[in-house]
Amino acid sequence: MTVPYQVEPEPAKPSLPGSVVVKPSPEDVIDAVAGEIVAHAIDAVRRHGDFHLALSGGSTPFPLYRHLMIDPDCRAFPWSRTHIWIVDERRVPFDHEKSNWRQIDEILVQHSGMPAEHAHPMLAMRDDADTAYEQQLRDALRWRDPGHDRLDYVILGMGDDGHTASLFPHSPALRDSGRWVLINSGPKVTPPDRVTMTYTLLNNAKHLAVLCVGEKKKTMIARIAAGGHAHEDLPILGIKPTSGTLRWYLDQAACP
Repeated sequence: MTVPYQVEPEPAKPSLPGSVVVKPSPEDVIDAVAGEIVAHAIDAVRRHGDFHLALSGGSTPFPLYRHLMIDPDCRAFPWSRTHIWIVDERRVPFDHEKSNWRQIDEILVQHSGMPAEHAHPMLAMRDDADTAYEQQLRDALRWRDPGHDRLDYVILGMGDDGHTASLFPHSPALRDSGRWVLINSGPKVTPPDRVTMTYTLLNNAKHLAVLCVGEKKKTMIARIAAGGHAHEDLPILGIKPTSGTLRWYLDQAACP
């Protein structure tokens, strides 16, 4: 007997700002994001001569960074032309277990063959950590043509409270100051204090990808999809690209 061909239904996509990609598992999410990063990197190098990638810390993106190093499909990644920036950092030394850069360095920088001067950690313990990092960014990007002097690709996560980067609910860094990088502190900021890219810098990026996987993200995804919230309450809602794209990558477990 002939069994009729059946098409699997498309997974339901929550209504979120920007576009939404839903994959069955975290591994599928990583595959999808990795492929997109490689394509963006190659295109940026062809157009501008370099690729500026800003990475977040946390348990969700670190498997993606390992994937970029070991998957054969990622061998075309132009590491020699890539600059790695960090979206935010805790104010701890590099050898501290909570340092985001320590893990990014161990996974990517040490093994990619990228030029040492293309790796840009935040010197988060310095009093001028924010202004120094902002100046690094401005110096590196000002050589590009006007309109292209911005980050090419940004990886973001989202906390259970709706924060992204180190932009926490009702924290000082949510205020629009025109600055690219700020030190963020206060009762709403999970200690230790943070150094973070701001909405001004992030929203000027060419492409932003928000990675959310796992059952724990479902409640917050549902709140965002329901609408009616301000970015002061859910800072992820302040991510509104001015001339770029925003794409959410979810697994099915994170979908309401």
